[in-house]
Amino acid sequence: MQKIRTLLFTILLFTSGLLLSCKNESLPKPKAFLALEYPVQEYSTFESQTKSFSFDKNKIASVKEVKADAIEIHYPQMKATIYLNYKRIDKNLDKLFKDAQKLTYEHFIKADDIIEQPYINPNDKVYGMFYSLQGDAATNVQFYVTDSVKNFLTASLYFYATPNYDSIYPAKEYIRSDMQHIIETLKWRKDEITDFTIKCGPNEINM
Repeated sequence: MQKIRTLLFTILLFTSGLLLSCKNESLPKPKAFLALEYPVQEYSTFESQTKSFSFDKNKIASVKEVKADAIEIHYPQMKATIYLNYKRIDKNLDKLFKDAQKLTYEHFIKADDIIEQPYINPNDKVYGMFYSLQGDAATNVQFYVTDSVKNFLTASLYFYATPNYDSIYPAKEYIRSDMQHIIETLKWRKDEITDFTIKCGPNEINM
């Protein structure tokens, strides 16, 4: 349990440095949003070309593998796409953390608020952060996950229209649920999963 807490602290430590440099003011949003109905979510398993990872995706969405490390999940009905980018860790985990968080907080400038949800799944060695941005940001949902040894995956949701939080809110919430499901069902290739050591200051944590 102590190991998990320490890993969570490491993730939050990277995030806090960027958050302190961003605006602190939060503006309330209207509580009434356009009511739209979307199909009940049903999922099927998707495996990447490289077979480095797999996850469950919504059956109404189509997947396009632009290249081995770039995947697009399209929602034509909602005019939205989830962009996933996969990176192999090569002694650059700190940089990958910073790059992923920098992207989020660049959009935070135009957002009204940001909600962070750490994710830790020691059984499948999936650790990361899930972001929900409120306001007229270009992307309202993002996440990054890693096993901290070999694999690093980021995802961002974009709509094909000028950002308007009130109008895209129903679709954003629908796809946000799908993105959470992606994290919860994510599996790294079995031979990619190894025990690892995280360096946190003078301490090392084996997991």
